[in-house]
Amino acid sequence: MDVFTPVVDEPYAYGAIAAANSLSDVYAMGAQPLLALNILAYPQGRLPAEVVGEIVRGGLEKMQEAGVVVAGGHSLDDPQPKFGYAVTGLVHPERVVTNAGARPGDRLVLTKPLGIGVITTGIKQQRASPEAVEAATRVMLELNRAASEAMVQVGVHACTDVTGYGLVGHLGEMARASGVDVRLYASRVPVLEEAWPLVRERVFPRGTLRNRGAAAKFARWAAGVSEEYQMLLCDPQTSGGLLIAVSADRGELLRQALAARGVSVVAEVGEVLGPGEGHVEILP
Repeated sequence: MDVFTPVVDEPYAYGAIAAANSLSDVYAMGAQPLLALNILAYPQGRLPAEVVGEIVRGGLEKMQEAGVVVAGGHSLDDPQPKFGYAVTGLVHPERVVTNAGARPGDRLVLTKPLGIGVITTGIKQQRASPEAVEAATRVMLELNRAASEAMVQVGVHACTDVTGYGLVGHLGEMARASGVDVRLYASRVPVLEEAWPLVRERVFPRGTLRNRGAAAKFARWAAGVSEEYQMLLCDPQTSGGLLIAVSADRGELLRQALAARGVSVVAEVGEVLGPGEGHVEILP
């Protein structure tokens, strides 16, 4: 289940992004989502019915794109609008992809750019350009379905979707769960070009600072990694991409499978070093 407050101003897009975000956990496990339930909170009598309708319609049409049946849901009166879904999927018990299977020598592949948290904060502060809003919305609306299908076809060791804990936070979770240490290259991580002006103006969500503080327990930043990159690598994402650990001999097969399914971003951002306690080494 995943529910969150509006990240964009356009109601239809907000609903569709909420749906794409809710599906990501299922896709990250190599599963096929089948059924979803709406969860909607809004200030009744104060938010126009047509706005609520557009939120729900956006979510429904994104679920239909994913081939998922929306079977009902629940609404409640709340001064702060919130929307999302509880999603049920299906996967063979012997083919579940978790975040605990990364192995020494694996390559780490990311399927969406970072910068979403920066731009959505810029939207709230009315500092994001129209180009930035369009770029972030496009990324958030993209389902992780194709990336999931590609990794299942190829066979990978581990996967997680990149959301609220940021790339470094979710990579740290994968490393600890797998009992390995990993290396991440900051310069290889794709970033939305439109996010950089906001980064330079230090437009960061509060979650970025929390994530960076939490990362101090397990992350080692090389001297050449700029503060801007440190903040971006800890930037919380909404409907972010998949972070996949794949064996070196299947890395090219994964890249080809992702490209064949139209996944526009395929970035090898690091590698698994060996058995360890879940440390993340970040190099420029």
